[in-house]
Amino acid sequence: MNIPRPDLSQVDPEIVAYIETLEARVEALADELGGLSQKQHRRREVVVEEVEPNIEDIPLELSEPPTTVNIVTISTTGLTKRTPRHFYHRQRRGGMGVFDLETPEQDPPAFLVAADETHHLVVVTNQARAFRLALKDLPEAAIHERGQSLQKWLAMRPDERVTVAFPDLGNGYVLLLSERGHIRRLRYHYFGNNLRSGTSLFSAQELGAPVAACWSKGEAEIFIATYEGKAIRFAERLIPASGCLGVRLGRDDKAISIATVDPEGGVFLMGADGKGTIRLMSGFSSNKAPGAGGKVIMKTDHLVGAVAIKDKDDIFAISRLSKIIRFQILEVPPKEGVVQGVNCMALRADEVVAITKGAVE
Repeated sequence: MNIPRPDLSQVDPEIVAYIETLEARVEALADELGGLSQKQHRRREVVVEEVEPNIEDIPLELSEPPTTVNIVTISTTGLTKRTPRHFYHRQRRGGMGVFDLETPEQDPPAFLVAADETHHLVVVTNQARAFRLALKDLPEAAIHERGQSLQKWLAMRPDERVTVAFPDLGNGYVLLLSERGHIRRLRYHYFGNNLRSGTSLFSAQELGAPVAACWSKGEAEIFIATYEGKAIRFAERLIPASGCLGVRLGRDDKAISIATVDPEGGVFLMGADGKGTIRLMSGFSSNKAPGAGGKVIMKTDHLVGAVAIKDKDDIFAISRLSKIIRFQILEVPPKEGVVQGVNCMALRADEVVAITKGAVE
């Protein structure tokens, strides 16, 4: 198939150079393959399939077109800012990232959220009280810039702090996870225009403080991950209307992440040490009921987060020193078994504190 080369005279010189490099590479590979016999060509394909992909062979896009999707960064005390996603350039997995939210040393970043600027942001506190804020009300800021306190928009109590944040997608269900492993399943209208600021969602004293949330269409497989790198998977239909215990925890363990997963898909997991992996659900069986003990999902002393992913997703990770990195999920090899993971972020006297994927679903 011959496709005429478009006029590149008005394109940025760096992008033209990148295109020309790829064209030269394609031409060289075509010449190489053209000299192989049919039998040699089949043998070459088998070898390629068996070798783990080299991340240098994965095209690294210089940027992306302007988008209305924002990356919201929130610190431990509630300092926050939003920055359009296209301002964060992709790096190779294992890079050091760039400085993002500017905060005092004693107030490190704690959350990352991807949300469209047309959405509202739902914030849930350690007291399980919910607040709603139009994302456009947050001033847009550059990558390395100071945030503003959420107290400016939300009437939180003196002993209250943000523990969960997610965009209001306006349909389906929200699954809320507490640090003690309990789940509450609430319909979307709880978080709509009629949400009364400070509404209590459940008793944090009884079930533990909220730590994570995700959206569901109602018939998903639920995946819950814990601090010690354990996880459980079960059908959403098994969650009663009043909620239930999702995972039974060990004495020193705590729940940290919840996601809806595709039985044929995978989950990206990342530890505080900057290592990450994709665990395929084909190698992680579903439980017949919620509330059982978790099985080891990744070898780590401190799992930071877990997100269900698709092939075209980008991962964002931020460290305690406010370094943020964006890389393509295609750079992480998927595994069916328990592994320690590959280097996803280079750290020096630092640790990863939060992750998210760049897509809004």
